[in-house]
Amino acid sequence: MKKIENEKLRVIPLGGLEQIGMNMTAFCYGDSIIVVDCGMAFPEDDMPGIDLVLPDITFLEENASKVKGFFITHGHEDHIGAIPYVMRKIKAPIYATKLTMGIIQHKLEEHNLEKSVKLKVVKYGTNVNAGNFRVEFIKTNHSIQDAAALAIYTPVGTIIHTGDFKVDYTPVFGDAIDLQRFAEIGKKGVLAVMCDSTNAERPGFTQSEKTVGKAFDNIFSENKNSRIIVATFASNVDRVQQIINSAEKFDRKVVVEGRSMVNIISTAIDLGYINIPENTLISVDELKNYPDERTVLITTGSQGESMAALSRMANGMHRKVQIQPNDTVVFSSHPIPGNEKSVSRVINELYMKGANVIFQDVHVSGHACQEEIKLIYSLVNPKYAIPVHGEYKHLTAQANVVKTLGYDSDSIFILSSGDVLEFDENENARVHGKVHAGVVMVDGLGVGDVGNIVLRDRQKLSEDGIIIVVMTLDSEGRVLSGPDLVSRGFVYVRDSGDLMEAARAVLRDTMDRMEEKHVSDWPKIKNEIKSDLSDFVWKETQRKPMILPIIMEV
Repeated sequence: MKKIENEKLRVIPLGGLEQIGMNMTAFCYGDSIIVVDCGMAFPEDDMPGIDLVLPDITFLEENASKVKGFFITHGHEDHIGAIPYVMRKIKAPIYATKLTMGIIQHKLEEHNLEKSVKLKVVKYGTNVNAGNFRVEFIKTNHSIQDAAALAIYTPVGTIIHTGDFKVDYTPVFGDAIDLQRFAEIGKKGVLAVMCDSTNAERPGFTQSEKTVGKAFDNIFSENKNSRIIVATFASNVDRVQQIINSAEKFDRKVVVEGRSMVNIISTAIDLGYINIPENTLISVDELKNYPDERTVLITTGSQGESMAALSRMANGMHRKVQIQPNDTVVFSSHPIPGNEKSVSRVINELYMKGANVIFQDVHVSGHACQEEIKLIYSLVNPKYAIPVHGEYKHLTAQANVVKTLGYDSDSIFILSSGDVLEFDENENARVHGKVHAGVVMVDGLGVGDVGNIVLRDRQKLSEDGIIIVVMTLDSEGRVLSGPDLVSRGFVYVRDSGDLMEAARAVLRDTMDRMEEKHVSDWPKIKNEIKSDLSDFVWKETQRKPMILPIIMEV
């Protein structure tokens, strides 16, 4: 790592700030760029029809030749979900720990990209040289195995990026977080810490994942005569391990259901990150061979997703599993902000089918609370604090926590996506300028072809529907047939004959007026049709449907 005179280190978040999800940050120095994480987000309520939301990588595309690598902190979708889309445009190696890489590899195989992307598995403590940067992976704990923090060594100073983390002294699998390494790096001097803010509003410490195991033992003990269905995040391998441990204690067979759950658990089994006793796992087709009280289903759908396995069970759409009155359904997760209504809907559907639903005390977070955030800052003692991963309220909450440790406002940077945070060779920091950042929406096979205008049309259609006006004109603009009206989502035509007939009369008057003025310009005619029909419909119904004139010429 060579210092370049007057060169600045630039830290540019391209996603993951002021929102949950879509985590991606670029680090730039000289002719080198490295990227930390490459995540996606799920669509908001005001994005009808959208499947996924990706960060806009225009900045990376413009500087593609400088990108030396992608460094991934862990295997959750909000940190790896955009990889198949980004790798089509940016050719750079991916560095990640073993389980994280296993999940990434499976994702690339689904997109037929496994041969075109260089994947490099990294062990904790290993240093990777990437242009003007050196990156070290540090062991942390999270709700998925093989999570890592990154120490990014630059010519200007060291930046520690925690990734998503918590401090768990008794993890279900593997070792506790390597606090010693954080302290060692801290002693040598750290320029800045970019720290997970998700739980920064919560005081105290996050409970150990192992505490959930006792809760499952109690649930299995108290529900010996019913089938148990547990919904949790597909990626929470440790949670699945604890459910399997309880199932073994109480002599139950285990079914894993839901495509993403099956994929991740298969990867974890192959790589040795989960231990399943022989003859414990059965397929969903084998359920009928065992009494209900000897089975447990581990399934996706803890967030109320409409197409997830639990939702399909709850609404009777699942082909192989039906909810029965004696079932016990356990939600082993908290609703992600914004998902509360969907989760509540599924719970209500389960109750209606007679199931017993448990949704308290069977989940612990994978994110650090205030005391753990203080611990990391105290060990590392950075010059600057950069809260990341969270909505603005979470970032502000972390800023307030950091202030209790003696940091002033000048040492804390709450950034927005696209902000350019510069560090000069004297370790002075300032936000200087912005790069293009935003979202790219995925709808089916289309990536980026749905923008704000299309979304606005979809929202309008969802609010007041559409009226299509069809007519045939000759070259002089005279009406040969029509106007005919087709309505969708506005009114039920059969019950609104008078309204539709009055609308046709308005349009006939419009066309008579156009003919008298000898108007044959189609755009002008279409605008007059839209204007007159819109005014009439608003006066009659107080609604504003989309109006789409279709004119054919003979």
